[in-house]
Amino acid sequence: MDDQQPETRKNRGKDPHDESLFGQVKEREKLLLALADMYYLLSKDYPPRATLSLVGNRYRLRQRQILALQGMACSAKDIGNRKLKEITADDIRGRTIWLDGFNVVIILETLLSGGFVFKGLDGCYRDISSVHGSYKRVRQTEEVLITVGKALSELGPERVIWIFDAPVSNSGRIKTLCYEIATEYGFAWDIYLDNAPDKFLVAENRLIVSSDAWVLNGCYAWFNLVSFIINHVMDVGKTMNIISQS
Repeated sequence: MDDQQPETRKNRGKDPHDESLFGQVKEREKLLLALADMYYLLSKDYPPRATLSLVGNRYRLRQRQILALQGMACSAKDIGNRKLKEITADDIRGRTIWLDGFNVVIILETLLSGGFVFKGLDGCYRDISSVHGSYKRVRQTEEVLITVGKALSELGPERVIWIFDAPVSNSGRIKTLCYEIATEYGFAWDIYLDNAPDKFLVAENRLIVSSDAWVLNGCYAWFNLVSFIINHVMDVGKTMNIISQS
């Protein structure tokens, strides 16, 4: 694999303003207060968009803080629904698992790049990176794929299937990279590109990996692979930029 490609010379890391928005204790505390308000209002069936605007204005949140809040927040009903469908690590062995490719990769790239990652009330980790229709490989991409592969080898699914967004530019390149990694490390992977991966993942009775709220609400069953990797695989020093309620 060629580490000299231009797209490997960047990080997924922090926006220049992120340290002031998320690194300071007072800003983290403000975000968590806003999250408590969001949870209360969403659980009372207030509309999500209006609630986000209301709470954001109340706490005078900046745009990236609002994005983080949106990713962390959900209602009690959503939490209950997602928990009912969540599979434990012990239940993975021998099953087929479908990965929401860009979702998994970009969250872990962000974390390994030193960017901030946010733990939602449903236990899922999310980032506020934006792809905008084009994905570019970064220095941490190979490390992420290898880490995911080793974690899945430990969990022992019968079949691992990656699904990437076909309309996203460079999706073909990451498909190729996945196959290169799989060949080198002996990972039994299948990789597919799909025009509507979210709808694909929630179809039929698939066991999926994603932190996308719409996918989690609509899927048959899911496993929190990113959480497993953060808690059981990664070095503690690489998880310092996680913001969570607890």
